[in-house]
Amino acid sequence: MKLSIITIAFNAADTIEDTVKSVLSQRCEGFELEYLVIDGASTDATLAILAPYRESITLISEPDTGIYDAMNKGIASASGDLIGILNADDLYASDNVLQRVVDLFIHSGSESVYGDLVYVHRDDPSKVTRTWTSGAFHRKAFLHGWMPPHPTFFVRKSVYLAHGVFSLQLRSAADYELMLRFLYKAQISTEYLEGTLVRMRVGGMSNASLSNRWRANREDREAWRINGLTPMPWTLLLKPLRKVSQFWKHG
Repeated sequence: MKLSIITIAFNAADTIEDTVKSVLSQRCEGFELEYLVIDGASTDATLAILAPYRESITLISEPDTGIYDAMNKGIASASGDLIGILNADDLYASDNVLQRVVDLFIHSGSESVYGDLVYVHRDDPSKVTRTWTSGAFHRKAFLHGWMPPHPTFFVRKSVYLAHGVFSLQLRSAADYELMLRFLYKAQISTEYLEGTLVRMRVGGMSNASLSNRWRANREDREAWRINGLTPMPWTLLLKPLRKVSQFWKHG
Protein backbone atom coordinates (compact mmCIF):
# COMPACT_ATOMS: atom_id res chain seq x y z
CA MET A 1 0.00 0.00 0.00
CA LYS A 2 1.32 3.43 -0.96
CA LEU A 3 -0.02 6.75 0.31
CA SER A 4 0.67 10.02 -1.51
CA ILE A 5 0.38 13.28 0.45
CA ILE A 6 0.18 16.49 -1.58
CA THR A 7 1.01 19.91 -0.14
CA ILE A 8 0.10 23.03 -2.12
CA ALA A 9 2.33 26.03 -1.46
CA PHE A 10 2.78 29.58 -2.71
CA ASN A 11 4.85 32.11 -0.77
CA ALA A 12 4.39 29.99 2.34
CA ALA A 13 7.72 30.68 4.03
CA ASP A 14 6.05 31.38 7.39
CA THR A 15 4.47 27.93 7.72
CA ILE A 16 5.77 25.46 5.13
CA GLU A 17 8.50 23.93 7.32
CA ASP A 18 6.00 23.07 10.07
CA THR A 19 3.84 21.33 7.49
CA VAL A 20 6.71 19.39 5.96
CA LYS A 21 7.96 18.25 9.35
CA SER A 22 4.48 17.09 10.36
CA VAL A 23 4.31 14.88 7.25
CA LEU A 24 7.86 13.52 7.35
CA SER A 25 7.56 12.68 11.06
CA GLN A 26 4.61 10.33 10.43
CA ARG A 27 4.97 6.66 11.40
CA CYS A 28 4.78 4.46 8.32
CA GLU A 29 4.49 0.81 9.31
CA GLY A 30 3.36 -1.48 6.53
CA PHE A 31 2.95 1.22 3.87
CA GLU A 32 5.05 3.51 1.71
CA LEU A 33 4.73 7.29 1.99
CA GLU A 34 5.20 9.55 -1.04
CA TYR A 35 5.29 13.28 -0.31
CA LEU A 36 4.76 15.82 -3.10
CA VAL A 37 5.01 19.59 -2.66
CA ILE A 38 3.42 21.54 -5.50
CA ASP A 39 4.74 25.09 -5.38
CA GLY A 40 3.32 27.87 -7.52
CA ALA A 41 6.72 29.45 -8.30
CA SER A 42 7.07 31.17 -4.94
CA THR A 43 9.04 34.41 -4.80
CA ASP A 44 9.71 34.41 -1.05
CA ALA A 45 11.95 32.02 0.92
CA THR A 46 9.69 28.97 0.45
CA LEU A 47 12.03 27.15 -1.95
CA ALA A 48 15.09 27.88 0.20
CA ILE A 49 13.30 26.45 3.23
CA LEU A 50 12.39 23.32 1.25
CA ALA A 51 15.96 22.78 0.00
CA PRO A 52 17.17 20.66 2.96
CA TYR A 53 14.21 18.31 2.47
CA ARG A 54 14.70 17.66 -1.25
CA GLU A 55 15.78 14.04 -0.70
CA SER A 56 12.54 13.30 1.18
CA ILE A 57 10.03 15.11 -1.02
CA THR A 58 9.08 15.42 -4.67
CA LEU A 59 9.05 19.14 -5.45
CA ILE A 60 7.31 20.66 -8.46
CA SER A 61 7.71 24.44 -8.65
CA GLU A 62 6.08 26.23 -11.56
CA PRO A 63 3.31 28.78 -12.16
CA ASP A 64 -0.27 27.58 -11.86
CA THR A 65 -3.72 29.12 -12.17
CA GLY A 66 -4.65 28.67 -8.52
CA ILE A 67 -4.85 26.23 -5.65
CA TYR A 68 -7.13 23.72 -7.38
CA ASP A 69 -4.97 23.67 -10.51
CA ALA A 70 -2.03 22.87 -8.22
CA MET A 71 -4.01 20.11 -6.50
CA ASN A 72 -4.82 18.57 -9.87
CA LYS A 73 -1.13 18.64 -10.78
CA GLY A 74 -0.37 16.82 -7.55
CA ILE A 75 -3.01 14.17 -8.19
CA ALA A 76 -1.70 13.60 -11.72
CA SER A 77 1.85 13.21 -10.39
CA ALA A 78 0.97 11.01 -7.40
CA SER A 79 1.83 7.33 -7.68
CA GLY A 80 0.11 6.18 -4.48
CA ASP A 81 -2.94 3.98 -4.12
CA LEU A 82 -4.30 6.56 -1.66
CA ILE A 83 -4.15 10.35 -1.83
CA GLY A 84 -4.43 13.00 0.88
CA ILE A 85 -4.00 16.77 0.57
CA LEU A 86 -2.46 18.95 3.30
CA ASN A 87 -2.02 22.64 2.56
CA ALA A 88 1.07 24.61 3.49
CA ASP A 89 -0.35 26.12 6.68
CA ASP A 90 -1.86 22.91 8.07
CA LEU A 91 -0.40 20.21 10.32
CA TYR A 92 -1.20 16.61 11.15
CA ALA A 93 -2.39 16.44 14.73
CA SER A 94 -0.04 13.62 15.76
CA ASP A 95 2.63 11.36 14.31
CA ASN A 96 0.26 8.41 13.87
CA VAL A 97 -2.46 10.10 11.78
CA LEU A 98 -1.44 8.53 8.48
CA GLN A 99 -0.93 5.14 10.11
CA ARG A 100 -4.50 5.23 11.43
CA VAL A 101 -5.81 6.34 8.02
CA VAL A 102 -4.05 3.55 6.12
CA ASP A 103 -5.08 0.92 8.70
CA LEU A 104 -8.72 1.92 8.29
CA PHE A 105 -8.49 1.74 4.49
CA ILE A 106 -6.98 -1.75 4.75
CA HIS A 107 -9.46 -3.08 7.30
CA SER A 108 -12.58 -1.53 5.75
CA GLY A 109 -11.76 -1.75 2.05
CA SER A 110 -13.39 1.67 1.72
CA GLU A 111 -12.83 4.08 -1.14
CA SER A 112 -12.38 7.06 1.18
CA VAL A 113 -11.72 8.02 4.80
CA TYR A 114 -12.32 11.30 6.65
CA GLY A 115 -12.03 12.55 10.24
CA ASP A 116 -12.16 15.62 12.48
CA LEU A 117 -10.26 18.90 12.35
CA VAL A 118 -9.43 21.75 14.72
CA TYR A 119 -8.76 25.34 13.75
CA VAL A 120 -5.74 26.80 15.56
CA HIS A 121 -4.20 30.21 16.14
CA ARG A 122 -1.98 31.16 13.21
CA ASP A 123 1.00 32.08 15.41
CA ASP A 124 0.50 29.32 17.96
CA PRO A 125 -0.87 26.02 16.56
CA SER A 126 -1.27 24.67 20.11
CA LYS A 127 -4.18 27.09 20.71
CA VAL A 128 -7.46 25.66 19.40
CA THR A 129 -10.10 28.20 18.36
CA ARG A 130 -12.73 25.94 16.73
CA THR A 131 -13.46 22.22 16.57
CA TRP A 132 -14.98 20.56 13.50
CA THR A 133 -16.37 17.18 14.53
CA SER A 134 -17.56 15.42 11.39
CA GLY A 135 -19.48 12.48 12.80
CA ALA A 136 -20.50 9.29 11.06
CA PHE A 137 -21.45 9.49 7.40
CA HIS A 138 -25.07 9.75 6.28
CA ARG A 139 -25.49 10.57 2.60
CA LYS A 140 -28.61 12.70 3.14
CA ALA A 141 -26.66 14.90 5.56
CA PHE A 142 -25.39 16.79 2.51
CA LEU A 143 -28.97 18.07 2.14
CA HIS A 144 -28.64 19.61 5.59
CA GLY A 145 -25.40 21.47 4.89
CA TRP A 146 -22.99 18.76 6.05
CA MET A 147 -19.59 18.11 4.56
CA PRO A 148 -16.39 16.60 5.93
CA PRO A 149 -13.35 18.86 6.35
CA HIS A 150 -11.39 18.51 3.14
CA PRO A 151 -7.89 18.36 4.74
CA THR A 152 -9.02 15.16 6.51
CA PHE A 153 -10.42 13.58 3.34
CA PHE A 154 -8.31 10.71 1.94
CA VAL A 155 -9.34 9.01 -1.30
CA ARG A 156 -8.18 6.12 -3.44
CA LYS A 157 -6.56 7.38 -6.65
CA SER A 158 -8.89 5.08 -8.57
CA VAL A 159 -11.77 7.33 -7.46
CA TYR A 160 -10.13 10.38 -9.04
CA LEU A 161 -9.54 8.39 -12.22
CA ALA A 162 -13.18 7.28 -12.31
CA HIS A 163 -14.94 10.47 -11.23
CA GLY A 164 -12.59 13.34 -12.04
CA VAL A 165 -10.47 15.87 -10.19
CA PHE A 166 -11.09 19.41 -8.90
CA SER A 167 -13.25 21.71 -11.02
CA LEU A 168 -11.40 24.81 -12.18
CA GLN A 169 -14.75 26.56 -12.68
CA LEU A 170 -14.86 27.30 -8.94
CA ARG A 171 -12.57 29.58 -6.94
CA SER A 172 -13.29 28.57 -3.35
CA ALA A 173 -15.78 25.69 -3.38
CA ALA A 174 -14.08 23.12 -5.61
CA ASP A 175 -13.30 20.97 -2.57
CA TYR A 176 -16.98 21.01 -1.59
CA GLU A 177 -18.00 20.21 -5.16
CA LEU A 178 -15.56 17.29 -5.35
CA MET A 179 -16.79 15.75 -2.10
CA LEU A 180 -20.41 16.30 -3.16
CA ARG A 181 -19.65 14.58 -6.46
CA PHE A 182 -17.82 11.67 -4.85
CA LEU A 183 -19.88 11.02 -1.71
CA TYR A 184 -23.37 12.18 -2.67
CA LYS A 185 -23.62 11.75 -6.44
CA ALA A 186 -21.26 8.81 -7.12
CA GLN A 187 -21.93 7.35 -3.66
CA ILE A 188 -18.40 6.07 -3.17
CA SER A 189 -17.89 4.19 0.08
CA THR A 190 -16.43 6.07 3.03
CA GLU A 191 -15.42 5.53 6.65
CA TYR A 192 -15.32 8.03 9.52
CA LEU A 193 -12.08 7.97 11.52
CA GLU A 194 -13.03 9.50 14.85
CA GLY A 195 -10.56 11.95 16.33
CA THR A 196 -8.62 15.05 15.28
CA LEU A 197 -6.51 14.40 12.19
CA VAL A 198 -5.52 17.93 11.17
CA ARG A 199 -4.70 21.23 12.86
CA MET A 200 -5.65 24.03 10.46
CA ARG A 201 -4.44 27.58 10.91
CA VAL A 202 -7.26 30.14 10.81
CA GLY A 203 -7.73 32.34 7.76
CA GLY A 204 -9.51 30.29 5.08
CA MET A 205 -10.29 32.06 1.80
CA SER A 206 -14.07 31.53 1.88
CA ASN A 207 -14.41 32.99 5.41
CA ALA A 208 -12.12 36.00 5.09
CA SER A 209 -14.95 38.51 4.64
CA LEU A 210 -18.71 38.77 4.18
CA SER A 211 -18.21 39.29 0.45
CA ASN A 212 -16.13 36.11 0.25
CA ARG A 213 -18.74 34.21 2.25
CA TRP A 214 -21.43 35.41 -0.20
CA ARG A 215 -19.28 34.32 -3.13
CA ALA A 216 -18.71 30.94 -1.47
CA ASN A 217 -22.46 30.50 -1.01
CA ARG A 218 -23.01 31.16 -4.72
CA GLU A 219 -20.28 28.66 -5.56
CA ASP A 220 -21.85 26.08 -3.24
CA ARG A 221 -25.07 26.43 -5.24
CA GLU A 222 -23.09 26.09 -8.48
CA ALA A 223 -21.53 22.87 -7.12
CA TRP A 224 -24.96 21.28 -7.00
CA ARG A 225 -25.95 22.66 -10.40
CA ILE A 226 -22.92 21.40 -12.33
CA ASN A 227 -23.58 17.93 -10.95
CA GLY A 228 -27.20 17.99 -12.09
CA LEU A 229 -28.35 17.94 -8.46
CA THR A 230 -30.94 20.00 -6.61
CA PRO A 231 -30.38 20.98 -2.96
CA MET A 232 -33.20 21.48 -0.50
CA PRO A 233 -34.30 25.12 0.06
CA TRP A 234 -32.43 25.15 3.38
CA THR A 235 -29.27 23.30 2.33
CA LEU A 236 -27.06 26.25 1.48
CA LEU A 237 -28.32 28.28 4.44
CA LEU A 238 -27.48 25.51 6.88
CA LYS A 239 -23.98 24.94 5.48
CA PRO A 240 -22.40 28.13 6.95
CA LEU A 241 -24.64 27.97 10.03
CA ARG A 242 -23.13 24.60 10.91
CA LYS A 243 -19.89 26.43 11.64
CA VAL A 244 -21.47 28.32 14.55
CA SER A 245 -21.44 25.22 16.75
CA GLN A 246 -17.70 24.84 16.14
CA PHE A 247 -17.09 27.90 18.35
CA TRP A 248 -19.29 26.82 21.28
CA LYS A 249 -16.70 24.41 22.66
CA HIS A 250 -14.21 27.24 22.92
CA GLY A 251 -16.41 30.17 23.87
